[in-house]
Amino acid sequence: MNMQEILVEKVTLNIGAGEGGQKLENAKLLLERLSGRKAIKTLSKTRNPVFHIKKGDPIGVKVTLRGKLAEDILKKSLKAAENKISKKSIDKFGNFSFGVKEYIDYPGIKYDPTIGIIGFDVCVTLKRKGTRIEKRRIKQTKIGKKHKIKKEESINFIKEKYNINIE
Repeated sequence: MNMQEILVEKVTLNIGAGEGGQKLENAKLLLERLSGRKAIKTLSKTRNPVFHIKKGDPIGVKVTLRGKLAEDILKKSLKAAENKISKKSIDKFGNFSFGVKEYIDYPGIKYDPTIGIIGFDVCVTLKRKGTRIEKRRIKQTKIGKKHKIKKEESINFIKEKYNINIE
């Protein structure tokens, strides 16, 4: 394996419900059905009196996936997004995200009237071998500029590996 090879580190599925209650529980149920993993509630970091949100209120759910499961769900999610990604949705570190408007577009999932129509976001984090040295606790060091993933490299990786149109 080449140290310059780009890999998928993790895929995060996210639904921002904006409020607690039944809407949040439906979002949690949907993510658990899509991924087969337990979804975690995300809490608000600031208060917003316009939307009646206090700091610490549960406002969304997310699931983080790694390995083979992450790759499988990414492929299915890209099909649901019609194999298109905007160039704006790729950041300068090569990570990208996109949205699936309705979960019924996702292959293998049927409409559930108890959940309703909900969309979700897919965030993909890319890495190269050896990037762990930046995050480890002992002998932590920086990664050189040549080893970091650039936007152009990420675009080429996405086009080659997943056959995606980037607009």
